[in-house]
Parts: sequence; structure tokens; C-alpha cells
Amino acid sequence: MRVVVLDYGFGNVRSAVRALRRVGAEVELTADPVAALEADGLVVPGVGAFAAVMEGLRSVRGPQLIDRRLAGGRGVLGICVGLQVMFERGDEHGVTSPGLGQWPGAVTRLKAAVVPHMGWSQVSPPPGSGLFRGVEQERFYFVHSYAAQEFPLGGEARPGPTDQASASAHDAVSGLPLPSGGSGRGTGSARDAADGLALPSGGSGRGAGLAHGAAGSPLPADADGRGVAPSGGDGIGQRLGPFAPPLVTWADHGGPFVAAVENGPLCATQFHPEKSGDAGAHLLENWIRTL
Repeated sequence: MRVVVLDYGFGNVRSAVRALRRVGAEVELTADPVAALEADGLVVPGVGAFAAVMEGLRSVRGPQLIDRRLAGGRGVLGICVGLQVMFERGDEHGVTSPGLGQWPGAVTRLKAAVVPHMGWSQVSPPPGSGLFRGVEQERFYFVHSYAAQEFPLGGEARPGPTDQASASAHDAVSGLPLPSGGSGRGTGSARDAADGLALPSGGSGRGAGLAHGAAGSPLPADADGRGVAPSGGDGIGQRLGPFAPPLVTWADHGGPFVAAVENGPLCATQFHPEKSGDAGAHLLENWIRTL
């Protein structure tokens, strides 16, 4: 599998490249838009301030690249602030900055007595998680002061496990119909005249993010007419009603916060899988299997 780690000036890019190569991916560190669109998977790392990360992404047309990939059902993985910017906005130091808007909601300062949250913490994956298959009980490495503490599309926040740290408006793709064949894969190269970014053909066939499905894109129905979540090489595919809600993993530090999201071709983690040892490597391998 070919994976591009987006090089836009923010993130532990070298660590991410090494971790992905460790699990067998062919990895390129680049900001080249053609490579980013044509890769099997795109990793969006991020460290630092929300607004600065968004500025860096805009400098390499990251919002458009991410949108086009998701519109074609092609995998994207956000890491740390790469997860945070997927939300509508970030509130830091009294300043509100717009995010990519893939999910509704805001990233806000943790309510814990000790901030930043730094160290190894356990997480609470939901039933059916493919990203955490085989590492459901493992701890992962976090370094952050801000987080999404609600997830409107995934229902109410569930309390996470007892904190273990001490043990250590985007450019929406509207009006771009994607022609598909019997397999549901995009054919041709739907092109946005405004930015000239073409969608490569032959994507995974998965929807452009089930958050988008929740906004109105139906999932395929089975014989009895009920919606069925797409099933790929990871074996996930289950009846979830007319829409498939995102799978949200929670952790706790002064209160529950979003530790990871699995949302069709869009996945993201608040923790650093590239710094999480064997558990992180296993999670990255799970993600690569979905591409």
C-alpha cells in the first residue's frame, strides 16, 4: 500500500513515516497534491496550535486535498491536531479558529487539574471498531491540552476509563457528482473547476465519510431494505439503520474526550500511534488493511 504523509510543516512526520514503514507500507513524505490524491492512504499529522495547523494545511491546499479524497472514498488518517482540525472549530486562548468541518463541534481546553495530558492512557473503543481490533485493552500515548469533549454525530459522550496518564467553514464538496459503476467506485476524474484537483479513479468504494452519510447520503440497502455499513477487508459491515454513525472511541482526563473516530474513509486519533509502541503499530496496520 502506498501512503503519503502530508508534509506541511507541522507534526511528527519522521516518526510517522518510520512507524508506517514498520508495518509494511510504502511511504512518501510530501506535499505534492498529485501524490496525495493518488496514494492509497493519506496521513495528516499535526502538533501545536489549532490555528497554526490550519494555516499550514491551507498553504499546501490541504483542505481541498482531504475533501477530494473523502469524496472519492479514499482513506485519510488524522493524528493528534490532525484529528482536532477535522471539527468545525477550535477554541484556544480565547480565539476561535475555523476547522475543516468534517464533523460538527468544537475543540476546547481539557477540564483536568493537570494540563497538558501527557503519557499513556487506556481508551474505550466502541463495539465493532476495526481500528482497535486486537488492541482494545491497550494504552496509547497522548500529549495534548485540547480535545473534542463532545461528538454530536455519535451520541452522548460515554465516560472513559479511569485516567491512566499518571502512569506515564471548510470547502464542502457540493455539486460534484461522482459517477459510479456496479462496484460503487468513482469512475472518471470529477474535477472542481475552482481548484483543479482531480479525483483519481479506483477508490475503495466506501462512502465519503459516514458523517457525510449522516447528513443525507444513504448507505446501500440489503434485501429487507435496511441500511448496511460498507464492509471492506477489515470485515466490518453491519446493519446500522438508514445511516451508519461514526464509531467514536473515548478516553478520560478530567472528563471524557474523543480519543479516536472511525468514519468511513476518514479516521483520526487524538493520541500518537507512531509513539505508542506495538499497540500503535498494530493500530496502523489495522488502518492500512482498510485502504
